[in-house]
Amino acid sequence: MEKTYHIKTVHDLQRLAGMEPNEHPLFAVVRLEDLPELPSSYPTSMSYGFYSIGLKRNLKGYVKYGRQVYDFQEGLMAFSAPNQRVSYENDTAVGASGWLLFFHSELLAKHPLADTIHKYGFFNYEVSEALHLSKKEEGMIESIFENIHLEYHQPIDKYSKPVVLSNLELLLTYCDRFYGRQFITRNEADSDLLNRFEKEIRYRFSEGSSTDSKIPSVTDLAGQLNVSPNYLGDSLKMLTGKSTQEHIHFHLIEKAKQKLIATDKSIAEIAYELGFEYPQYFSRLFKEKTGFTPKEFRK
Repeated sequence: MEKTYHIKTVHDLQRLAGMEPNEHPLFAVVRLEDLPELPSSYPTSMSYGFYSIGLKRNLKGYVKYGRQVYDFQEGLMAFSAPNQRVSYENDTAVGASGWLLFFHSELLAKHPLADTIHKYGFFNYEVSEALHLSKKEEGMIESIFENIHLEYHQPIDKYSKPVVLSNLELLLTYCDRFYGRQFITRNEADSDLLNRFEKEIRYRFSEGSSTDSKIPSVTDLAGQLNVSPNYLGDSLKMLTGKSTQEHIHFHLIEKAKQKLIATDKSIAEIAYELGFEYPQYFSRLFKEKTGFTPKEFRK
């Protein structure tokens, strides 16, 4: 397996890539067209100790985030949080265009983004779930990158950080909106995901399932469908109004109802069969979802 090289700081990344030294210690923004030819020693599999946002067009070969591979010929946006694995082929960026933005979490200190950035689920999406932009949307995003780039090359003063963070927050807000649009307009792909999810979760709760007596987790289901847990959750929420966990609980309670009505097994036996370690946890969830205790429902 290819060794993953951890790049701890933006400064380390610039040094490895042969870029110009930092204008600012906590972030960097660069046009892909301005990237120097990467040295042969530059790693092709890495993880960052910081966040990255990329608007990328005409990349050669592949870029791989986690286990998923994506071709960026059409022009897309992708995001990564600290410690996510990224790999690609040599010379991927030659002839490419777009933007790359890297920033440390420390940049967000004392700003609302420090508490809210984890709410932007796309930082944990796989690259196969990259953001597809319309020409109009791409122009809006480009203008924000331009603003950050302009500020990056200004002398640092007391306004530098607020200006950068205001533009970063605007960038993330737009991307959040555009992802919402994407979930709506990509009906065919998302409907297929919903159909596959429903088929998988029905199987997990069927009597013949090899996973019977084990409650499926969000991570398990997402892995089976080859998407990230956040992407699955956002898709289901947009299409059905319910989270992945709510879907799991619905099927779990329906199966519990069947067992309570069709068998004489004790409440504890049913709880264990459903995958609960402690029967009281089952009774508590059943009461929360139905308004009845299992014993009351059976009567």
